[in-house]
Amino acid sequence: MEKKLILKAEAGFHARPASVFAQKAMTFDGDVSIIFGDKEVNGKSVMGILTLGAVCGSEITIKLAGKDEAAMMAELVEIVETMK
Repeated sequence: MEKKLILKAEAGFHARPASVFAQKAMTFDGDVSIIFGDKEVNGKSVMGILTLGAVCGSEITIKLAGKDEAAMMAELVEIVETMK
């Protein structure tokens, strides 16, 4: 399952939201990836997320593979859409 999103947070994907995202992703029994440009990183890794360099206005793709993908996708999308 994949979902494309535009980062709206002025600071982009910085440390605090990356940590919140990764902590939530770690509760998912499956694979979580974030794609930005030609980079794909483990969505359960704060450092991986930070290496993306995704800034405000960037299009990212969240990719999930595992059980209960729809529920987890909804929670991860909410984190991205409400980050500041």
